[in-house]
Amino acid sequence: MPETPRFTLILLLSLLLLAFSFALSVSIGAARIPLMEVWSLVFQPSDEQNSLIVHTLRLPRALVGVLAGIALALSGTILQCVTRNPLASPGLLGVNAGAALALLLMVVFFPALPAFLYVPFGFLGGLLAALLVFGLTSSVGFSPLKLALAGVAASALFTSAASSLKILFEQQAQGVMFNLAGSIAGRNWEQFHMLWPWVLVGGILTFIYANRLNLLALGEELATGLGIKTRLNQLMLTLLAVLLAASAVSVCGPISFVGLMIPHITRKLVGVNHLMVVPVAAVLGATLVTLADVAARLIDFPAETPVGILISAIGAPFFIYLARSVKRMAS
Repeated sequence: MPETPRFTLILLLSLLLLAFSFALSVSIGAARIPLMEVWSLVFQPSDEQNSLIVHTLRLPRALVGVLAGIALALSGTILQCVTRNPLASPGLLGVNAGAALALLLMVVFFPALPAFLYVPFGFLGGLLAALLVFGLTSSVGFSPLKLALAGVAASALFTSAASSLKILFEQQAQGVMFNLAGSIAGRNWEQFHMLWPWVLVGGILTFIYANRLNLLALGEELATGLGIKTRLNQLMLTLLAVLLAASAVSVCGPISFVGLMIPHITRKLVGVNHLMVVPVAAVLGATLVTLADVAARLIDFPAETPVGILISAIGAPFFIYLARSVKRMAS
């Protein structure tokens, strides 16, 4: 199948799968509302209780899941290209843990600050984690596995610090615990409005820079020879990846492995051209988080399992497979 028709078909099928996942997310919940009534209420809201459930609980939750999936998938796509490391992702490089710690510090020590500063604070924490990981790796010699190990160490460090803060400042930390649960349960319109501008701008910038991602994927020397400022572009794209991950963490908490798995799956489907990878990865990332959230409601209904746990159950074996593949290629 020619490349462009193949891409168009895969993108169309991905969008249909996302639409199906979104419809499931809006239709399923603890309150048993007939399917036809749910979709009648979506388009014709009223003051009835079922309408309030659909519009104040289910719709914003589904939309937040879509946005978080887009942000995490695009962040992982950028990081894997910039580092030329198949194991790179915002979770494995410590960005998610760093962003979560920064949010916790904000709530504990600066509780009067407004909620719209969650994303900027998360960005600073994620950036600090990324700098720490790159610094550790450069000091011992760069390799994909060493970068991943440095990321795991940084994640453990930031997670331990966050756990200590939760114990020492339990009462103050309650304000952000809901946001750091690795879940999209209970997310509302306030959190949707806090998230969508960052994901929209980040997604547009990622697509604009898709050609530069293609050049960086060729290697630093070749990219420089083709006329781009390699270091500057690597820095800008890394900042963009951290911002995307931080925006998702600020609302949903650390959800690992979306940014690891989705770029690999996407490249298997559409190839390595980032003009095609970026839109498909965004759609597949949104679909993964949305479907995982639906499954989280059904596993122990009416109780809910955090969506991050379900995705980790898939992502951990995927990471092991990738790590073994990288080790074989290196040997």
